[in-house]
Amino acid sequence: QVQLVESGGGLVQAGDSLRLSCAASGGTFSSYNMGWFRQAPGKEREFVAAINWNYGSTYYADSVKGRFSIGRDIAKNTMYLQMNSLKPEDAAVYYCAVDFSGGSPHGRSPEYAYWGQGTQVTVSS
Repeated sequence: QVQLVESGGGLVQAGDSLRLSCAASGGTFSSYNMGWFRQAPGKEREFVAAINWNYGSTYYADSVKGRFSIGRDIAKNTMYLQMNSLKPEDAAVYYCAVDFSGGSPHGRSPEYAYWGQGTQVTVSS
């Protein structure tokens, strides 16, 4: 059974940086996509960034492009999200997810089969 565990969330001030981690276990992680999504109170879940596990190709939402960076450590089966220049509108619960269908990284959340429990990111202005 695939398990995803996020960590690294917290309370920061606008302009600060934060790095989230997603530790994956229970699956064979190659040529799959993993992604980060977020959901703020009263809003729908939205795509943040995705990475192809095998090739390292990445894809970002326009709202975070240039500020966030997604990466992975294959040996540790861990995905990261480096978040810089955080804004109050980045505050949300951040979830990691895995899509076993392969292909290019994408933000189509229904295709992500497994999800973590989420980690809270709060950004004060």
